[in-house]
Amino acid sequence: MANTSLIFYDLALHRLSFKTLFFIPTTLALITTLFVLFYVSSSTSHLLYFNHYHPNVLYVSPKNPPTGSPSFPVSDHNVSKHHHPFVDLSNRSGGGGGGRSVSQRSAVVDLGSNGNYMNNNEVFHDRDIFLEDYKWMNRSFRIYIYTHKRKDPFANVLLPVDFEPSGNYASESYFKKVLMTSHFITKDPAKADLFFLPFSIARMRHDSRIGSPGIQDFIRDYIVNISQKYPYWNRTDGADHFYVACHSIGRSAMEKAWEVKLNAIQVVCSSSYFLSGYIAHKDASLPQIWPRQADPPNLVSSKRKKLAFFAGAINSPVREKLLQFWRNDPEIYAHFGRVTTPYADELLGSKFCLHVKGFEVNTARIADSLHYGCVPVIIANHYDLPFADILNWKSFSVVVATLDIPLLKKILKGISSDKYLLLQRNVMKVRKHFQWHLSPVDYDAFYMVMYELWLRRSSMRLQLSPSIDSS
Repeated sequence: MANTSLIFYDLALHRLSFKTLFFIPTTLALITTLFVLFYVSSSTSHLLYFNHYHPNVLYVSPKNPPTGSPSFPVSDHNVSKHHHPFVDLSNRSGGGGGGRSVSQRSAVVDLGSNGNYMNNNEVFHDRDIFLEDYKWMNRSFRIYIYTHKRKDPFANVLLPVDFEPSGNYASESYFKKVLMTSHFITKDPAKADLFFLPFSIARMRHDSRIGSPGIQDFIRDYIVNISQKYPYWNRTDGADHFYVACHSIGRSAMEKAWEVKLNAIQVVCSSSYFLSGYIAHKDASLPQIWPRQADPPNLVSSKRKKLAFFAGAINSPVREKLLQFWRNDPEIYAHFGRVTTPYADELLGSKFCLHVKGFEVNTARIADSLHYGCVPVIIANHYDLPFADILNWKSFSVVVATLDIPLLKKILKGISSDKYLLLQRNVMKVRKHFQWHLSPVDYDAFYMVMYELWLRRSSMRLQLSPSIDSS
């Protein structure tokens, strides 16, 4: 009781009320919070220093960080096992063994606050790193192709065509035809980074013995055959194998060979994030290109009077929506079916050319746009755009969500003249990456696909036993 009396006496002496006593815990909590904030601030001061050194740039190389900047460790836990154009995880060079360790140069990812690349005027995400790695790829990258002879029953499916590819799905045939005679081929599987599955889905479609219904069985049987005849597939369950396909039927071709879909690298035109069978960063987007050789006249003409142009079949809800809003518009020429004027003239006479999702996300219209110097407008949600690991699509195209089709004219007219001229200049810079040649030219579509494959090669070489028969 005495202690209690003393407490009340002390409170009375200092004229503290119970109301004042109630706020004491709040004050203590505030002081504690300030202390914690001060502690966190002081313990992260090196990060503030780093941002002062170079804001919005993350240095990921542990070997040679720029002078005066901190280095951040890179481990298998914080870096994906799949290759990224800015972070090289390879452990090899020049045919195998003794190559670079984890990025012996400073790999820089220039990120904005929202995670996007800072300079959207440059056509490459990082031109210097691309050019350096491109040279290394040319020196060291090796592909092994399962051998087949002209007398094989399905040589027409497994060997390259003996003519110059043409048509809407020519990319598949062009790639295989050029690869077969390239310097990337090795006859020694022990030196191979990747193994090519040479079956052609486009050729199977037109083979009366197979046809579209028999493609799944053919691929299943082919995988069983090579896994029994050779040891290479079984070492990784196909993770160091790849195939190439452009026709949309390819997306269902692996239904009876799930290990191909899940493990192998699929280089396909129908590259949609929305499809369960397509795995971004493991798989790669193949550009759908209608082959055209000579450059058109008046490529950079200022006489592009139409705001936008589209022609095609009504084979998707997205195209129906485009028709609903813009069919009769005097500035957006949305034509469905065959055009009465030359297709090339329409592309040359339009500022923007619309790539609108049809049955699949992909069509040849992007490559058509680039060929004729027209800025592509991509209206195809979930499209994993070709060469997205390398090229900055914001620098030479406009991406419009399908939800924003009613706002299409407002979006396009909101692009200033200076911005449009920059987009078109960049279109002219990237055109060469979307062209096929029977004798490949540096940085053309073939070499760009090879670079995408090179980024996806295994980061660890699997050594073959000398006793394995590779014949």
